[in-house]
Amino acid sequence: MLNQVYRLVSPRQFESITVNEELNADTIIVRPLYLSICHADQRYFTGRRDKQVLAEKLPMALIHEGIGEVIFDSLNEFKKGQIVVMVPNTPHEKNEIVHENYLKNSQFRSSGYDGYMQEYVFLRRDRAVILPQDFDLEMSAFIELISVAYHTINRMEEKMNNDQEIFGVWGDGNLGYITSLILSFKYPESKIYVFGKHEEKLDYFSFVDKVFLINQIPENLTISHAFECTGGMGSQTAINQIIDYIRPEGTIALMGVSESLIEINTRMVLERGLTMIGSSRSGVEDFQQTVDFLEKHQGARNRLKNLIGSVKTIHTIQDIIDCFDEDLTTNWGKTVMKWEI
Repeated sequence: MLNQVYRLVSPRQFESITVNEELNADTIIVRPLYLSICHADQRYFTGRRDKQVLAEKLPMALIHEGIGEVIFDSLNEFKKGQIVVMVPNTPHEKNEIVHENYLKNSQFRSSGYDGYMQEYVFLRRDRAVILPQDFDLEMSAFIELISVAYHTINRMEEKMNNDQEIFGVWGDGNLGYITSLILSFKYPESKIYVFGKHEEKLDYFSFVDKVFLINQIPENLTISHAFECTGGMGSQTAINQIIDYIRPEGTIALMGVSESLIEINTRMVLERGLTMIGSSRSGVEDFQQTVDFLEKHQGARNRLKNLIGSVKTIHTIQDIIDCFDEDLTTNWGKTVMKWEI
């Protein structure tokens, strides 16, 4: 079956390419409805990845956050018109020890493998999670990012000790907001502290117990466990601040991506017996657990709507370029594309 795929061929340049897709019993056809732009997509769009990486991965369709409408399922397991969240991670083996998103041979959409900027997405049927009918579709576009935070919190729960008095979240952006929000619902008896650089962004975190500018942290403050949600070179400052304020034998979850090597105070990591957890992406179980969590907590869904920065209807390739450019200037929230191309 012929399909139109909108691939990034070089920084800021997209082309429509006709692809002959294979359809088998293990595949369902999904028409994308709402897609959300991620920082990783922007690094490809603006050419801020290593030149060798760009040469290896382009041309490629971007976007790994999105929902769509089921158009066809030969087995009728999914109903026509049903709305599903599309899972970008595609594993090719099962491992009882390693989670699917850490397997070396897993493919990930919009990272060397075509993302959701397509007329139709030919999706392996185990990569679709049904969306409840009362979910806001614009918010649901970035459930992938929510699942990343949910996955990380699950990993933290496996490692952290019983001191759960105070969770610290470093980062006042989208990921910090989502992580703090999930923690506030999962640990209502715990205190949630958020540390950031921008007072205007910290104002959105009204549901947490305290917020701090990173240059105004009280010297006597301590936290039980921490989540680093900054990324870039800012992660170096964040991690070292966490090391300074975390209690002995605390656990630190690292979530921010940095393109450069960073330095951390390993002496104090050793002296305090700290545990560091690396966490990236998510798998289909995380998606299902995230949808179940959001279905249970309408209050969380309502607060997540605050992350909808802008919604742009896409009819042409120029609309895509304009949307990515506008996203670069957005100070808060997620840019969502209503996909009508």
